[in-house]
Amino acid sequence: MIEQVQQLAELIGPNAYLQALAIAVAFILFGKVADWILSRTIGNIAKRSKTTVDDRLVGLLHRPIFLSFVLLGLSLATQRLQMPDAPEFITLGVLKTIAVVVWYNMLRQLTDVLVQTARRNRNSKLVQTGMLTLIQNVFKVVLFALAIYFVFLAWDINVTAWVASAGIVGLALSFAAKDTLSNLFAGVSIIMDAPYKTGDFIILEAGERGVVTHIGLRSTRILTRDDVEITIPNGVIGNSKIINEAGGPSQKHRIRIAVGAAYGSDIDHVVATLEQVAADNPGICSDPAPRVRFRQFGDSSIDFELLCWIAKPVDRGRLRHELGCSVYKAFAANNIEIPFPQRDLHVRTMPDTA
Repeated sequence: MIEQVQQLAELIGPNAYLQALAIAVAFILFGKVADWILSRTIGNIAKRSKTTVDDRLVGLLHRPIFLSFVLLGLSLATQRLQMPDAPEFITLGVLKTIAVVVWYNMLRQLTDVLVQTARRNRNSKLVQTGMLTLIQNVFKVVLFALAIYFVFLAWDINVTAWVASAGIVGLALSFAAKDTLSNLFAGVSIIMDAPYKTGDFIILEAGERGVVTHIGLRSTRILTRDDVEITIPNGVIGNSKIINEAGGPSQKHRIRIAVGAAYGSDIDHVVATLEQVAADNPGICSDPAPRVRFRQFGDSSIDFELLCWIAKPVDRGRLRHELGCSVYKAFAANNIEIPFPQRDLHVRTMPDTA
């Protein structure tokens, strides 16, 4: 292409500066035509679609395409001038660096546009688990590394030595920051495997219970019912047993209220009373329906258990309190005795009073 452009430029005349100017002006005009085709033809097609992603993509390509033609024309014009090696090398290096920076900024902005579009879908697993943020950060790092690589190529810098040096430095850093890397890889595993997500209620192996407020690459944060934030390194939480109360097909959570009735009580009446207590509480779900189960013959009572579902695990403590109070009042109103442990002492002999 360079030879063809130079042959066409020779038709203007023997003056190299005039030929270089003609090459630069021609590529500027080519850039304007390409920009017009992109803005008018492809832009009008993009406007007919229902999404705005293609419109924003056309807007992002507007400047880089025009500048690419301009920089290409300036590069060919520089080569046509046949300057000494040092000025020509510096000029071409600067033009190539500008081209790398222009396209790097365009691709970085395109990544932000795609991430913003994906975040609109709240039900996406990438959004719920935080994996989208990780992918965005990885893309930014890769784009930056590629930009540095092409800048090195533009200035004819030997990349092999730099890669080898980076490998040695990376090996040293991996030994120095093994705990940080452990948390990092555990964070990636948690985000990909998604044993829990932001908003879930989890119980740690140590017994702490709270809602997940943030899942990062280094740590996970939960907020307890006492409004105390706990930060757990991902390396620790990744090797621990975690109970996710909001896991499963739905976020509903089942609570159990154990209660005993005195021997001699009408069992059917006890069951009906407990079911009515659950039905009267607006915080108890009707589907699945509350149920009462007989558990065992206790030492002093007949033991029952009221099983009912609530919408969110966060309401477990409050509803257990409400149901306990309601059960006590309902038993008192229906003359159902809640017994307490009793022992009968039989004295077989009395000591001699003398």
